[in-house]
Amino acid sequence: MTPQDQIVVHEITPQEAFEELQSSDAFLLDTREPYEYSESRIEGSKLIPPAMVADEIEGAVADKSRRVIIHCRSGVRSLTAAETLTEMGYEDVVSVAGGIIEWEAQGLPIASDSGLNDEQRDRYSRHTLLPEVGVDGQLKLLEAKVLLLGAGGLGAPTALYLAAAGIGKIGLVDDDLVDTSNLQRQVIHKISTVGQPKTSSARQAIEDLNPDVEVVEYNFRLDADNILDVIRDYDIIVDGADNFPTRYLLNDASVRLKKPVVSASILSFDGQISTFMPYEGPCYRCLYPSPPPPELAPSCSENGVLGVMAGMMGLMQANEVMKLVLGIGEPLIGRLLLYEALGTRFTELKVRRDPECPICGPDAPEVPESEMGKFPDYDAFCGGHVGS
Repeated sequence: MTPQDQIVVHEITPQEAFEELQSSDAFLLDTREPYEYSESRIEGSKLIPPAMVADEIEGAVADKSRRVIIHCRSGVRSLTAAETLTEMGYEDVVSVAGGIIEWEAQGLPIASDSGLNDEQRDRYSRHTLLPEVGVDGQLKLLEAKVLLLGAGGLGAPTALYLAAAGIGKIGLVDDDLVDTSNLQRQVIHKISTVGQPKTSSARQAIEDLNPDVEVVEYNFRLDADNILDVIRDYDIIVDGADNFPTRYLLNDASVRLKKPVVSASILSFDGQISTFMPYEGPCYRCLYPSPPPPELAPSCSENGVLGVMAGMMGLMQANEVMKLVLGIGEPLIGRLLLYEALGTRFTELKVRRDPECPICGPDAPEVPESEMGKFPDYDAFCGGHVGS
């Protein structure tokens, strides 16, 4: 093709397209993907995905002299489609500059069957553009209920990103107050909330970030008397506990109620994470049948921790939650992921269910309903050890 033969596609503004569609029989072609079309569309448009334009346009518009207005998301794919139609002999083809993004920005009307309101379509647009998520996936996120055990180092980044993603209900369990020493890694808190309960400080940050999220505060420590009542209403538990008795209690309770747990821990420059899905993979006791001796498991307050470690492992926990809610990817079930910050190295270990596990093994005693709320003395079992 010589320069003289190059196709020139004319563009019109969204307002010009809108006015023309009100007063003419122009054909409006939407050349996006089906998941984009389901999110939002211009009333009266015909969807033909980019890869199908050449094959399907003649069935939709037999008269090649008819005016055809083409739009996509941002105005790029519509230019390509317009070139294709022109090459096929269509005589009057234009592209909408800026696509449906600019159409919505100018306040022009759109239709949607997605169940998302206008603000949500804008807020979550980068999610709904992903075929693996789409509108249906975003609705799953908005309906999900996630409990965070701890609003500290791990819970802080996890809570922020789950809230930003639109998790519909987030429960926060923590009985501690915000301290200045927390601010080095617990990014959900700030100077103005020092001295407040961590659950309250975190709730304020989440509500400022995303009003779609319902936040429930549990300003107390989980114990054998309350754990079943707290976790029963949630789909997924995120374990950021700082002590072994709570970790073992959570494991046993979550297995009884068949609740998945995304568990992580950090210390110094090291972190680890795994996802425990009851009876589909190992539980926490399969990995750690008994807690380590105190000298091998100092706390962060005793040993220190690099602040960004909390962010690294907390975001991995948020990623695991997203995969579980959406049903995509490969969760860390049966896998323990280790991260070493100084060398920026990841190591993955396979973890199998322990056939002799007293909690999830095949010979583990079945707990009757009447005994469901009774648990061992975990403080005695763990010797009061503090974890990381």
